[in-house]
Amino acid sequence: MPDGRFAILDPVAGISGDMLLGALLAAGASPEWLRSLPTRLGFPDVTIDIGPVDRCGVRAIQVIVRLPDGTHEEPAAIAAPHDHDHHDHHHQEHARPSGHGPHRHIGELIAIIERAKLSPWVQERAVQAFELLGQAEGRVHGLPADRVALHEVGAVDALVDVVGGIEGFEQLGVSRVYNRPVAVGSGWVHAAHGTIPVPAPATSILLEGLEIGPNGPVIGEATTPTGAALLRVLSSGAPPARWRAIEAGAWGAGGRNPRSYPNALRLILASAAVEAGEVVLLSTDLDDLSPEYLDPLREALFAAGALDVQVWTTQMKKGRVGFRIEVTAGPAQADQAAAALFRHSTTSGIRRHPAERVTLARREVEVTSADGSAVRVKVLEGPDGPRVKPEYEDVAAVARRTGQPAHEVARDLHNRALRLVSTDKTPPGL
Repeated sequence: MPDGRFAILDPVAGISGDMLLGALLAAGASPEWLRSLPTRLGFPDVTIDIGPVDRCGVRAIQVIVRLPDGTHEEPAAIAAPHDHDHHDHHHQEHARPSGHGPHRHIGELIAIIERAKLSPWVQERAVQAFELLGQAEGRVHGLPADRVALHEVGAVDALVDVVGGIEGFEQLGVSRVYNRPVAVGSGWVHAAHGTIPVPAPATSILLEGLEIGPNGPVIGEATTPTGAALLRVLSSGAPPARWRAIEAGAWGAGGRNPRSYPNALRLILASAAVEAGEVVLLSTDLDDLSPEYLDPLREALFAAGALDVQVWTTQMKKGRVGFRIEVTAGPAQADQAAAALFRHSTTSGIRRHPAERVTLARREVEVTSADGSAVRVKVLEGPDGPRVKPEYEDVAAVARRTGQPAHEVARDLHNRALRLVSTDKTPPGL
């Protein structure tokens, strides 16, 4: 399924399940796929309205999930006298510890997902999303996670939002998802149990670990519990430092249409961009420096700002064995690196050449080793997916503490890192 593309969610006005569904459709997912989803989940009489709308001059796709009687989840009302021009999406605190009227427990919704014909990739993340929702609402209401109940409209809406919001990426052929900082909103909203602050109590819990952005002009509920749960199970965090947009005009509409800003979620399809930059190559040949002093020389060059140092054996005049030292440095660090090369070696001259260095986008993540230690892992965004390499010093430290061979520790950490950042990454927190 992966083709080198990835998705970036831009929740500058927040995120909810229906906004994500609209953005996925705008990015190319099939409307017929989404309309058929309720039947696959066991709700053949549930219908889905899909259509273009205007959000402050931006064309967006709106998605509404309707029960057989025509009812659908409405945005929560803002507790302010001027709420006609403010914002939130669709959460009305639909979790309840008890109450009257039709409702479904989180455990029942998870069972529906497990029975549905879904790929393992989708099913795993959808179950994880509802487990997170149940845990968050359970902490708020003092209930076991599987006993948290959603009223019927909210339950069906959440099922379609969660499963569709995950399966939509599979429809697009995208398995890597990142997100920019998420807006949560501000103020107070009316809910089933009274007036509550924004973000809602369960949303606050679900936002744990996510980077929060400024709210801008948004008042009311910007991010719903469903939207936060989807970010938790889908996103690997901040996007790579460098990337190239393939499709940047996909917007999913929220339920309200304020005049002052576009109430919509932007989805960007992108690919990794190689990093290019000017560097300076410094090189010299030595035949009168003892090999045992090459490591101190290398350390001194890195301390002077070198990006890379390479050493290899050469044959010099009169058959003498020597060493070629080649240093890569940024233009601003080249003079300092040259001075270090003169000071810490026996060279009498240095060759200097400008060059361009092209690299893959890179970042660093942390994984937990078998003994519970945090280990740094370098991640390169390759054309066919991420490549990972645990930092040698951290691998060696784990090996010393555990008594395990270093190469076995490295292999285990490599596999753990791949699960975290690749198609089969472990959901956050596991």
